[in-house]
Amino acid sequence: MMDRTPVLIGAGQFTFRGEAGRSPSPTELLKIAADRACQDAGLPLGVLSGLDGLAVMGFAVDAEGDPRVIPHSSNPPATLAKRLGAKPHWSVYAEMGGNSPQHAINLVCDRISKGENDFVLVIGAEFLGSGVKRLSRGIGFEDWDDADDLPPPDRIGDRRPGVSAYEARHGMGRPINTYPMFENALRARAGRSIPDHQAHLGRLFAPFTEVAAGNPEAWFPIKRTPEDLVTVTERNRMVGFPYPKYLNAIMEVDQSAGVIITSLERARALGVSEDRMVYLHGASDAHDLWFPLDRQNYYSSPAMRLTAADALQMAEISLDQIAHFDLYSCFPSAVQIGAQELGLALDDPRGLTVTGGLPYAGGPGNNYAMHSVVVMMQKLRASPGAFGLVTANGWYLTKQSTGIYSTAKPNKPFERDTSGRLQSEINALAHPTVIEKPSGSAKIETYTVVHGREGYMLGIVIGRDSENRRFVSQTPKDPAILAGLEASEGVGRPGLVTFSAETGKNTFTPD
Repeated sequence: MMDRTPVLIGAGQFTFRGEAGRSPSPTELLKIAADRACQDAGLPLGVLSGLDGLAVMGFAVDAEGDPRVIPHSSNPPATLAKRLGAKPHWSVYAEMGGNSPQHAINLVCDRISKGENDFVLVIGAEFLGSGVKRLSRGIGFEDWDDADDLPPPDRIGDRRPGVSAYEARHGMGRPINTYPMFENALRARAGRSIPDHQAHLGRLFAPFTEVAAGNPEAWFPIKRTPEDLVTVTERNRMVGFPYPKYLNAIMEVDQSAGVIITSLERARALGVSEDRMVYLHGASDAHDLWFPLDRQNYYSSPAMRLTAADALQMAEISLDQIAHFDLYSCFPSAVQIGAQELGLALDDPRGLTVTGGLPYAGGPGNNYAMHSVVVMMQKLRASPGAFGLVTANGWYLTKQSTGIYSTAKPNKPFERDTSGRLQSEINALAHPTVIEKPSGSAKIETYTVVHGREGYMLGIVIGRDSENRRFVSQTPKDPAILAGLEASEGVGRPGLVTFSAETGKNTFTPD
């Protein structure tokens, strides 16, 4: 049985910072990370022709409804396999979600332990940095030769959209609009004033910038002060209150990362040195109640709590035995809720990131957590026997995947819980009734004010009506109302909600 133990043997990542017109194609980005993973494992580059499995993370431009038309392969796994000279019998493309890398690694390790695969590459990339620049500047894509017309790939993951049609109508379909609402709920629950909470956010993420400054593959390797992060300036404009630009994940990057996973038997047959081997000791996946309006509240995540506990139990260790963490960090609310659900202090001396996080190391679409795993492997090889924990989050604190890694060889076969027990527990949790056409007196449960480059765009309010039913609405586009919601606490503020049959939207006007 131990010969079937899955083991990560190689890890590679790449960041392109050059001129957009010279950027690698999407497939080339993947190929560079794959080659680096081979080199990291001490293997010749051609060895990947022997892959029997390939999992590629979904590109952001393949999200349903994404308006950006950037040339790339219609079947990224098939195109990459061709470049590698490989003919894997299991080849998949991941659905959208930042949980995808850890979920894919969990799945691949499960398949290897069961004998379904033996030699797998799990990899992803994002090319929005150069792709968007090329589109906006009219730079051609003739050198991007991977726009193959292939049949659609097989998919892994949950393909449901992150928000309902009701939520999307009111502006909740963008992370930069929805994560700030978790943040404002956290602030109100903590009882902090708005200025005090902004200072708190600066102190939380300043250490992330310090880690990024020491990361050679970081998109922004710049150490910033807490004040730098939260002071609104021309370069650090407000995006979605209370988050200025420097507190938002940066998706327009050119980055790739991947890992090679084999059985222990195959790793030894390939001649991989024992000091390169990193094992997945704990693995767990679940999702919170799917749509944000169905959540119990906006300051917790049962799925984060339960997947972390499940992974620790599988690894047979406690949180105190973890030496390194990388908590998914698209926005500060994700980090705070993640730490809370793990039982981890925000100022824990072990730190909360090994990469620098999505706003600073880079937030490459659905592939950030792959970079977390790559850097975690480096950390663990440098401290043999230590454990590292990675969390990965998809959609709106929705899909959660957790992995626990170490160079220490497991003392039992790999066996993760696939019974659905955690999901059944989450699905059974009580949650508020949602109403789509509220009317009358109401109060704010949480909210945000969305800004464009020219200033205010709209206010989004999640509220409760007089019968405590939950709704989502927008505010009137009145600068005085929007400024007031940023000047003093809006959570708990009373007002009037109305529904318009003409627009299909609700409007909440604060008293």
